[in-house]
Amino acid sequence: MSDQATADPTMTRIIEAVQLGQSGGPARARELLTALWDELGTTGDALHRCTLAHYLADLQDTTEAELAWDERALAAVFELTDERAQEYLPSLQVQAFLPSLYLNLADCHRRLGNVGLAREHLARAREHLVRLPDDPYGESIRAAVSDFGENDPTDRRR
Repeated sequence: MSDQATADPTMTRIIEAVQLGQSGGPARARELLTALWDELGTTGDALHRCTLAHYLADLQDTTEAELAWDERALAAVFELTDERAQEYLPSLQVQAFLPSLYLNLADCHRRLGNVGLAREHLARAREHLVRLPDDPYGESIRAAVSDFGENDPTDRRR
């Protein structure tokens, strides 16, 4: 079975905008992704909404705005099935999205001073680490969760 992404015009638009943002055009990338979000609407394809919101969060100017997009990504993931995700990329497992999504929420809440919510989301990220693949992506998320806890004075694990 091939693990090549299936052609998906909306995912292509998302990826192109993300690449634009990463190469120095964050304002334009934010405009493109926001326009695409408006096209999709709140009931559009869950894979598209989750992916778009996840990346759009990183392009925000304020932590509050970032948090709102991270919350949209998490809400969309609960509407997403493995079958739908695997139509796009056969190796995708929806549960493997959760550690990163919860970690992003924990980080936003920490920066906003919401210690209890930061702890709660970090705990959820940890609970879902077992869902991550044993690959560079999985290792990077595991390391980020570990680093977050080690560098967070509000973490009570110690």
